[in-house]
Amino acid sequence: MTKARSMLSLAEDYLTERRRLGFELTISGAQLKAFARFVDESGHTGPLTTEVVLNWVQGRARHATPRAWAVRLDVLRPFAKYLMRLDPLTEFPLTAIFGKSRRRRAPHIYTHQEIVGLLAAARRLGPSGTLRPATYEAMLGLIAAAGLRKSEALHLQCGDLDIHRRVLTIRKTKFRKTRLVPLHTTTVDALKSYLGVRARYGSMRPEAPLFLSSSGGELRQRTVQSVFAKLRDELGLIARGGYDAVRIHDLRHSFICRRVRLWQEQGANIDNAIAALSTYVGHAKISDTYWYLTGVPDLMAVAGKQFELFAEGHHG
Repeated sequence: MTKARSMLSLAEDYLTERRRLGFELTISGAQLKAFARFVDESGHTGPLTTEVVLNWVQGRARHATPRAWAVRLDVLRPFAKYLMRLDPLTEFPLTAIFGKSRRRRAPHIYTHQEIVGLLAAARRLGPSGTLRPATYEAMLGLIAAAGLRKSEALHLQCGDLDIHRRVLTIRKTKFRKTRLVPLHTTTVDALKSYLGVRARYGSMRPEAPLFLSSSGGELRQRTVQSVFAKLRDELGLIARGGYDAVRIHDLRHSFICRRVRLWQEQGANIDNAIAALSTYVGHAKISDTYWYLTGVPDLMAVAGKQFELFAEGHHG
């Protein structure tokens, strides 16, 4: 008689399969293994049951909120589908019994004046005449002008910027994808100016960091966040949204909202345009791009008007 497999061995097989497909599953993988060990240590055998799942999801005091329980359920859901392929008797809660795990807060949408002020403050950073102010002005300006994620900007290498073709190569980022990001002429001109300064402080080899730290290496996330907080406080920026403070990531939100507003003013086909924008900013799903419309009231009006036209039958 074949001995029943442990839940941990099943979880390890599942993670191996997913990682071969390109999924990192660093945090969720650790959580999944913790669940598998919980099941094995409980003495449970046979198909997965809803009772066992809920015992783990709700079993720790530090996770005693419906939202936290919903997050833990979402971690287990793909694994449960995998188990169903192996055993049709596998049970798992099929509905969001604890509500949504992802409840997005409204971002801060920068005004044009706030972005201009932020870049001017970066230009004033000390020590005067060094690479530091040029680096922060160029990096924050690029995020604002191209809607990059902060991590994407910090990991750029010199070889990723093609000045002549006016394009950036963003390599294997959040969803392990590589994409090309065309740049506006004004953005390219600003980066040319930065490179003129950058060349005096370190190697310009293709694999060298584009945005160089004072020590000659890649900028650290913590350092960048600390400098940004100083600039934000100096300018007195007050968050308009669901977060306690204005963030660098809000520049990405602002880029998307500003682009959609311009298209609306120009009478562009919003649905077609957003499909292109979703690819440009590297979203995995177009619904993630549509969500940005909730950040600005007048864009919500655009979305409402689009729905009215659809409901009235004006699909063109």
